[in-house]
Order: sequence, then structure tokens, then C-alpha cells
Amino acid sequence: MSHILSIDQGTSSSRAIVFDAALRVVSVAQAEFPQHFPQPGWVEHDPGDLWATVAATARSAIERAGAPRIAAIGITNQRETTLLWDRATGRPLHRAIVWQDRRTADLCEALAPHQALIRDRTGLLLDPYFSGTKLKWLLDHVEGARARARAGELAFGTVDSWLIWNLTGGKAHVTDATNAARTLLYDIGANRWDEEICALLDIPMALLPEVRDCAADFGTTRPDLFGGCIPILGVAGDQQAATVGQACFQPGMMKSTYGTGCFALLNTGAERVASQNRLLTTIAYRLGGRTTYALEGSIFVAGAVVQWLRDGLKIIRQAAETQPLAEAADPAQQVVMVPAFTGLGAPYWRPECRGAIFGLTRNSGPAELARAALESVGYQTRDLWQAMQADWPGAGQAVLRVDGGLAASDWSMQFLADILGAPVDRPKVTETTALGAAYLAGLQAGLCPEPAEFAGQWALDRRFEPQMDEAERARRYQGWQRAVRATIAAAPDGAAS
Repeated sequence: MSHILSIDQGTSSSRAIVFDAALRVVSVAQAEFPQHFPQPGWVEHDPGDLWATVAATARSAIERAGAPRIAAIGITNQRETTLLWDRATGRPLHRAIVWQDRRTADLCEALAPHQALIRDRTGLLLDPYFSGTKLKWLLDHVEGARARARAGELAFGTVDSWLIWNLTGGKAHVTDATNAARTLLYDIGANRWDEEICALLDIPMALLPEVRDCAADFGTTRPDLFGGCIPILGVAGDQQAATVGQACFQPGMMKSTYGTGCFALLNTGAERVASQNRLLTTIAYRLGGRTTYALEGSIFVAGAVVQWLRDGLKIIRQAAETQPLAEAADPAQQVVMVPAFTGLGAPYWRPECRGAIFGLTRNSGPAELARAALESVGYQTRDLWQAMQADWPGAGQAVLRVDGGLAASDWSMQFLADILGAPVDRPKVTETTALGAAYLAGLQAGLCPEPAEFAGQWALDRRFEPQMDEAERARRYQGWQRAVRATIAAAPDGAAS
């Protein structure tokens, strides 16, 4: 039986999963890697760590699966993270600048007069989140980089491009439409790199990779890596891969993934919906040359707030401890946490904001902080949910499909259903990001069925129905909104809005 290797390169770890032809998990390998914080608000990864952990976990997963024949590789990756490397040697010129990084906030502010052009072409807002201003920063700050880029000596890529370059021994400099759509440099209507925006940012177009469909030929691996040449046939950014893995193929279907951050995508079909509520218009996937669009809301800190409880405050040893702590919290205390550690994402887009906690008393302790941390994820999701309802009226009737690490927490998912006042569905297969990448590769390889048949295989693990009464729901959400306004007002040059 043929197998598919799914590479899932995330913000805090790299994973490799071997699926069989029926898309059942056969083996898994995972490895964390260091995070680098050279200045407040700056986040970097060592490109060598990204590649080394991917190569090691892929080999390990194949070995654990009994070294089956791998018919295809699918790749999914942390999006917007920006790399620049030498085409001749493959050596990076700088650490990767991670999607969470906020160093280009001033540059984004200076570019504000061009917001309408950028929004119209790319569907994105001017924010340090996206790759374009990160790439400009690298060209501005790495000595000689822009001249070398103009001479065609350098390559830019998001993480998928960097991995494919290494997997193919430098033979393929490619990306897919979903990752290209997150760079701030790609016209999502015309499906091409935008010369005018590249000129605006002084980015030589010789740097840019070739853009392909999500299910396509991205090259073959070096034979020495995995004992033979394996075709790379599927690529999608992590949130789009999760959308595919959740089988959200019909307009109006919505999923929310809870990893380091939280990202909600609403399928809008062939229609590009221009958000009136500061959501992003993006590419959900591109198959057979046909583009499906989505509205997206991006939250920068979701699972990362649990990591902060563990690594920063050291009040837990592992993530699973947060649920019993939250259950034990004093119900009389109303502690609210706004985890704007790297700014506020959608629908606020305030990169200058930083985290805040409200409502502390002398009796507040680890249990109350754990509950506030988990609740913050639900509150932020409601912010996105309401914005999507305003932009796409049918969104309010949709059932939210959830996945990611935090989706395993029954307490968190019940609170999410309560604060939304809507059902939340958790699938039996929660590794939907890796599953989506595997499906795309399998589709291209002829191993997997067409989307409609694949959607019929989606299976429910549990539906969480709202139990909170409307008055309590409104009271709690109003408390969250007050906390967000106060957080914005406390930021440098901030004012409540």
C-alpha cells in the first residue's frame, strides 16, 4: 500500500506524520526547536533548526512506520515567516523573521497612504504580520543584500519554499498560492506577483519563487535523504491546510485552528469578499487552476498563552494542567487576560499593544490565571465570529469546526461554545493541518478522492452545545471588550477606539 508523508513545520516544533492511502495515521515524529527574542516584539528562528528538525522527524516517522514506500510528500508550514538565502550555497543571510515579529510596525505606518492599493490587490492589511515588510527589512539591514538580490544571487521564501529548496537540493524555488497570498506581494485576483507593490517596497522580483496550485508538482527530494527520490505534490500554509483537512469545501463553512495562535477561516467560494470589519481576504486553496477564497481572522496568541503559563510564570508543568486549574478557579473572581504579547490581531490590528490582566485580587492565583488564559481564546474567537457575521451574513448559522492542540481541551471548547452561543464541532481526526497537506499530495498522486468524496469521510468526535444563558454571555463579553479598550488605551500613543 502506498503511503504519504506529511511535513508540518510549525512555529514551535516540526512534525512528520506518515498516512496510509486511506489517510489513517501510521506514525508520528515531532521535535521542538529554540525561539529567539533579540528585542521586545522581535521573534526569530534559526533556518538551520527548521530544516534539521524537518529532516530528522521525516526520517524518524518513516522508520517508525516500518519504512513503507512513500508515494508523495505534502508540506504545510507556519505562514508569513520570512527567509532570505544565497542561491549558490543555500546559506541563509539572517535568521528567519517569524510571523509574530513586530519590528516593521513603523514601516507599516509609513506605508499607510498605500493601504487601499495593497488591500485591493492582496486582500491584506498593512501589518508587520505579513512577509513583505519583513523582506524589505532584511534587504535594508543585511549589508549588500539588495544589490545581490537585484543580481539574482539571492532567494526569498516562506518556510515552505525554504524546505522545498533543501529537500530538492536547491533545484526547486517554488511556493503555492496560499503561502504567496500571505506575503503582501501577491495579487490574489490576478494570481501573480504584483510588480507595483514590489517596487513600492523596493523588492527585486528576481527574489520571488514560482507560484503553483496547492496540489501540483513541486519537485522531488534528493535521493540521499529518504532512500530514494520522492515527489513533493502538495503544499499549503498551515491554516489553509487545516481548512482542507476539515473538508470546508463549501461556501459558508468555517474552521478555527488553535495552535500557537488562532486562525479562523470562512470559505467564500469563488467570490472575493472585501471585509468591512478588518478581516483578511485570502486564498483558501487553489486546485486545478481555480481559486477558492476565504475571509480570515488572525489571533496572534492562543496556545502560546498556555506556553507562557508554563515557561514564563512557571505555574504549570504541562499544558494539560490548565483544565483542572480552570475548573478549580473561584467563580466569584472575574479575572480577564488580554494576551497581546506581540500586539492585537484581527479585528483590532494594534501592533503596539502588549498583554494585560484585569480584575486581580489578593486571592487570585494560578487557577484564576489559567481560567483567564483559556477564556481569552474564546473571547478572541468571538471577536472574529462577529466580524465574519457582519461581512458574510450566513456565517452566524455555521457550525464552527475546531482543531489544533487546544481543541483537545473539553473545558476550553465548552467555553467557546458558550461565549459564541453556537455549536462547536471537534472532529475525530484533530491533526487536520497535517491531514490537509497529506490529502493535497494524495490528490495529486491519484491516491485520494476528489474533494466531495473526501468531505463525506469527515467524522465528528464531539459537538459542544452552548449552555450559558444569554445574559451571562453578554455580561462576560462586555467585560472582555472593556479590557481590550483599556489595553489599547494603555499602549504607546494608544487611544481607546
